[in-house]
Amino acid sequence: MTRVLEGVTALDPDRPALVVGDRVTTYAELSEAVRRCAAGLAAHGVEPGWRVPLVDDASLLSVATLLAAAHLGAAAALMNPRLTAGELADLRAAAGAAPLGVAGAGYEAALAGAGGTGVLGAEELLGAPADDAPPPADPDPGADAVVLFTSGTTGTPKAVPISHGLVGPRVAAFSPTVDPVAAVSLMCVPLVHIGGMLGLLVALAKGSTVVVQTRFDAGEWLALAERHRVNSSFVVPTMLHRILEHPGFSERDLSAMVAVSYGAAPASPDLIRRTMDRLPGVALTNTFGQTETLGSITALLPGDHTPEKLASVGRPLPGVEVRVVDPVTKEVVATGTVGELWVRTEASVIPSAQAADPSVPAGWLRTGDMVSVDEEGYLYPAGRLSDTINRGGEKFAPSEVEAVLGDHPAVVDVAVVGVPDPEMGSRVGAAVVARAPVTADELRRHCRGRIANFKLPEQVLVVDEIPYNDFGKVDRRVLRDLFLAAR
Repeated sequence: MTRVLEGVTALDPDRPALVVGDRVTTYAELSEAVRRCAAGLAAHGVEPGWRVPLVDDASLLSVATLLAAAHLGAAAALMNPRLTAGELADLRAAAGAAPLGVAGAGYEAALAGAGGTGVLGAEELLGAPADDAPPPADPDPGADAVVLFTSGTTGTPKAVPISHGLVGPRVAAFSPTVDPVAAVSLMCVPLVHIGGMLGLLVALAKGSTVVVQTRFDAGEWLALAERHRVNSSFVVPTMLHRILEHPGFSERDLSAMVAVSYGAAPASPDLIRRTMDRLPGVALTNTFGQTETLGSITALLPGDHTPEKLASVGRPLPGVEVRVVDPVTKEVVATGTVGELWVRTEASVIPSAQAADPSVPAGWLRTGDMVSVDEEGYLYPAGRLSDTINRGGEKFAPSEVEAVLGDHPAVVDVAVVGVPDPEMGSRVGAAVVARAPVTADELRRHCRGRIANFKLPEQVLVVDEIPYNDFGKVDRRVLRDLFLAAR
């Protein structure tokens, strides 16, 4: 990670590396920005081993600081710039963060309010003399390269330190050589997301030009893809849905697009069928993983996008072992039965995330994801273990109800959650975004006979939009509060 730019800078220093708004930064300029940031951080006392809070969108400052911290033997702790000062303070505590942090324009006050001794910005870092930068550190493989945080959809986010020994080989595996001609990728997921951070490093190591969309908007995404002749992009299903539904979709020239990968949240087969119809010839890949596994552990490859496999997230990547087990008994379940996914791989599982539970064999990670696996080894997601609805002792995943409700012609988007109830423990709450008037009774009739009666939605809210977080996942805490307030 300390030398991710070297190959491209030596081969083609004037190749565009980052495009943020109207600002184009070449690989030579980005390399100099990294040295300037390293010099500035060192001048303000940053030491090897520090976890430096970094609060910013994807920008020249944040990308240069991410690489500059590693240059010094420290690690940037990537914190969501949408968070409040109090929430950032929680992340600082979770990460054991250094007293000094870095913030982009507009985020200085929030980071300053989160504690610590000071906040550095573009003036102090990008304005530092590049010649004052120390030589790149040669960090121990076990040392932190970067610190990410889990999405926090069901609780307080946890710090996930990622070592050089994991991130370096991971980047090298996806970008073994520099491409002779720059491809153009569109980065629209946050830098603080594993898909954003890892995707950025892989793209830079390959010599791609990374067009940054600071905050996702479907219309702007389409405009950027056309203007910059974008070849590839990673999106979450919510983004993909909004792109296809945008009224300007058919007016944009997306002929340069050759590949779109999607993940981070479940994608309905209907959404993927529509994508295949509207983006013919574009290779689609569904990736499945989590922060603790350093991104993808399975993939549904372009050739796997057949009608019977569209609900799958694919098969394990090379070197990845999986088990699907009963979360209570820890016994492997039968083929086709839903259970908790356990993963073992030396290539990507974060050691600190592995279970301390003595009933879990060493090296295995309890992902908390509920899945089933078919006879061919394809995995099918069934939600998070923590999202499981327990209605009077009957347990099931929200995704089972969402899949059926999503087939109703009036439903554009849907999310289901267990709503606390003193009698049943939980009641089934369904929030729907509708394209036409629809009643709760109509939705229940649509579900009846397709799922068990105890899974039928009991409380239905028609909403303008489903509450998603910046990672593209349903924020079920917010959703649950909506139902409690409505009740």
